[in-house]
Amino acid sequence: MELENKKYIIVEIIPTYSTSDKGFIAQISALKLDGIKLLDRFDYRINKDLIENDYVKSMLNYDNDSFTYLDNKEEIKDKFKEWIEELPLLLLDNTYTLDYFKDIENKKELVYDYLDMEYNNEVFNNLLTKYNLEPSDHLVDLVYEAIINESNK
Repeated sequence: MELENKKYIIVEIIPTYSTSDKGFIAQISALKLDGIKLLDRFDYRINKDLIENDYVKSMLNYDNDSFTYLDNKEEIKDKFKEWIEELPLLLLDNTYTLDYFKDIENKKELVYDYLDMEYNNEVFNNLLTKYNLEPSDHLVDLVYEAIINESNK
């Protein structure tokens, strides 16, 4: 596996809209890794009263105490940019995430290439099945578990 001797970031965002010109990032969850060693995590949300979309609010209704909340829509991305340094980003989705991160110059690629999987609508169900994982709201943690499993092969 090519990640064993690399530092990288696994990142998932939840936006308020599918395009950045109409929405903003409501949540970023990310893990900073060195190989399979967890170095740090980034769990930030925008305060829910800034979010008008009820569906997005409902998506953010888990583990409320484990997130840092911000009152400024731009601050979440600014803090993330500082946190990631120059490390490559392994994305869970390549459609809206690339749009929201278009001004971030770090290398970006889908994490599934390292797991010998293709991205599709069933990718998380496939991930749970392939690596015999328990469901979780923290998708970055599921991917991290899959990377650990893959490295043990």
